[in-house]
Amino acid sequence: MPAGAAARPIGQAPRRRAVLALGAAALALLSLPFAALVLSTPWASLQLQRGDAAALLVSVGYTLVALLIVVLFGTPLAWLLARHEFRGKRIAEALLLLGLLTPPLAMGLLLVITYGPYTPLGRAAGHLGIGLTNTAAAFVLAQVYASAPYFIVAARAAFEAVPMELEQMSLSLGQSPWRTFVRITLPLSRLGLTAGIALAWVRALGEFGIVLIMAYYPQGIPVKLWVNLEDVGVGAVYPLLWLFFVIGLPLPLLLGMASRRGVRVA
Repeated sequence: MPAGAAARPIGQAPRRRAVLALGAAALALLSLPFAALVLSTPWASLQLQRGDAAALLVSVGYTLVALLIVVLFGTPLAWLLARHEFRGKRIAEALLLLGLLTPPLAMGLLLVITYGPYTPLGRAAGHLGIGLTNTAAAFVLAQVYASAPYFIVAARAAFEAVPMELEQMSLSLGQSPWRTFVRITLPLSRLGLTAGIALAWVRALGEFGIVLIMAYYPQGIPVKLWVNLEDVGVGAVYPLLWLFFVIGLPLPLLLGMASRRGVRVA
């Protein structure tokens, strides 16, 4: 055996140990806040504050509505960006990234400028009896703007990962574009799509900055956590904070596991 071949594993072992050590350090650093939450929670005296249960129902109910809107309108846009070239595509991509990169508080101010009660859109909605600030509609609107870019980016990547040859083959066999999309594109892209849905769910449920400006009322979980912290102190946030994790994490975890189950290409 050549000397170089024998020496290679010896040189690789320290590098592997260094990589493992750095990875373990990164994981420990990321898990530290959650460990601190478990250790600092006053388990014997946990008690919901007034309005916490209502905030939980507001966040979960309206997040489901916002998620439905995001998936319904975001999926066609993601597919269009993934599969077609058209005039203005670069502008569309730039607008999508702009929404993704804009800080939440800045986006909240932009929405007030766009949908506030003294704007043309706000007045038009008001004539229809729909208030777009401090209402249920405003809450959902804020969540849609907070989560839609994340879902669209993930869904576009999922569609781009599907080989176009398979779609062309389906079309050449007489399948309609819709049936090709449902029977070929969607099944093969479900891993990325479910990841996008999970990400949009967490982003919408946990959004604070945009919701704070657009819909202080009705109060959802993030705003109510801030109110509890300001009015009572750190001890008042633990019950609702735990409820946020219990409610917010199972859906993305289940979607992730379901999307991976049986995802093997023969």
